[in-house]
Amino acid sequence: MRRRARGFTLVEVMVALAVVAVALPALMTSIYQQTDSTAYLRDKSLARMVAANKMAELRLLNAAAATVFVGKDSGSIELAGRDWAWALDSTTTEIPNFFRLEIIVAGSEEELSNPLFTLAAFVAQETGDG
Repeated sequence: MRRRARGFTLVEVMVALAVVAVALPALMTSIYQQTDSTAYLRDKSLARMVAANKMAELRLLNAAAATVFVGKDSGSIELAGRDWAWALDSTTTEIPNFFRLEIIVAGSEEELSNPLFTLAAFVAQETGDG
């Protein structure tokens, strides 16, 4: 009487390899997408900090000069070891001495058309009668 050998047959091994071959690329794609999303969220958080810092700077300058800058401005600033491009658009509103400020931040000047973060705020110009 022959004793059956223990172990996997060639067909079972081939099926297992096929399952791994299908699952592994899907897993790698999922890991890549998660890593890419994490980098995007990090950049977006840093861009928010750049915009908040620029807004604080503008508010300090406005208070010191007793006037609000109206117009467009842009530049770059370093934060977290890299350069960030920002653009400011300051416009008047229908309410006297009330202005709308919009700051957009991107990773570079070329990317300002598709910013990572946009911060809009309204500021009032201090009047001396008050």
